[in-house]
Parts: sequence; C-alpha cells; structure tokens
Amino acid sequence: MYVRSRMTVNPFTVSPDTTIADALELMREKKINRVPVVKDGKLVGIITERKLMEVSPSSATSLSIFEINYLLSKTKVEEVMTKKVVTVSPDDLLEVAALKMRDNSVGGLPVVENGKVVGIITESNIFDAFIEIMGFREHGSRISILIQEDRPGVLAELAKTIAECNVNITHLAIYHGEIVLRVDTRKPEELTERLKEKGFRITSVTITD
Repeated sequence: MYVRSRMTVNPFTVSPDTTIADALELMREKKINRVPVVKDGKLVGIITERKLMEVSPSSATSLSIFEINYLLSKTKVEEVMTKKVVTVSPDDLLEVAALKMRDNSVGGLPVVENGKVVGIITESNIFDAFIEIMGFREHGSRISILIQEDRPGVLAELAKTIAECNVNITHLAIYHGEIVLRVDTRKPEELTERLKEKGFRITSVTITD
C-alpha cells in the first residue's frame, strides 16, 4: 500500500506571510491541526495548531484581549514555523510514512512530488489503513493462531484446512509468532474445531457483526 492511496490530496496551505490569527482560524474552520507553508509553489515549512498555541499568549497573561488579537494579527507564520520539514513521496510505502512519523515524533507529513506539495498524510490515515488491512469493520470472524512450530508449509496447511471448510480468508497478518486472520463466516465453530484437530493452537476468536 502506497502513500498515494491514503493521503489527503490538495491539502490546505498557507504562505509565510500568513498571520498566526489567520492560520488558527483556517485550522479551526477546516478542523485540521497542521498546515504546510508554501512559497512560490515550494514547501518552506509546516505549522501545527499545537505550535501556534505554544507561541500565543497564555490565559494568564496581563495583556487585554485586544492586545492579544493585535499580536496574533501581526505575527507571521514564518516566525514560528518548522523549517526543516520531514516529507514523503506519494510513491513511498505506507510503512515508510509511519516509520518517519514515529522516528521524528510527528503526527503528519507533507507529501511532495516534483518539488510540490500534492498531499498530506497523518496518523489518522495510517490508523484507517490498519483497520482496513485487518478488516475489523467487516462481517466475519477474527481468529488468532499461535505458531508453535516454525516450519515451511504452515500457511499452506492452514489455508488448505480453511478451504476444506468452504470458508474464505479475507485478511491475514503475521507477527511475533502469531497468525491473525479474518474469515467470511460468523459461525466459525466447525472451522476452529478442524484447526484444532490439525494441531493449530487458537488463542482467540472474535465475531463481528
């Protein structure tokens, strides 16, 4: 799965000359918390709502509301934006985007192609992709199987047993010695019994409507 398939295309952007007040208004109106900063079509920075709130006067300030609004309307984005921006390409794997977010402790990345911002990908996009990959919104059953013996042919044997029960595998993941699969039946009792007979150790079964 690639970034291109999950990113938000044509994201909202601001220029370096945009004021903090206008940037905050945009974020709140569009319900977003990060905006790329673009100048002459090129990415020059990024701002987040959290960063803007950090540089805004606190509620404990002695300034009046008029003075606060004045400051926010005069301070430009270029003064507070992050200039060293971590980016991804639309043709990067989704895993690459997730790894960059994790390693750099950021919640979203501008997607840049040929020097231009063509999208933005966030933690929410990654979460949605994970949910879809695991198929948890779909009808069926989720079965977790502990791999007790690491040997060639385990998956083939598992798939054959499931096919013999006239059941289809719709999603499958393997991690830390465990196979997690989703099948297209809400009555997995016969299947789980057959798997146990074949020596598979089932650790959990979850049925979703």
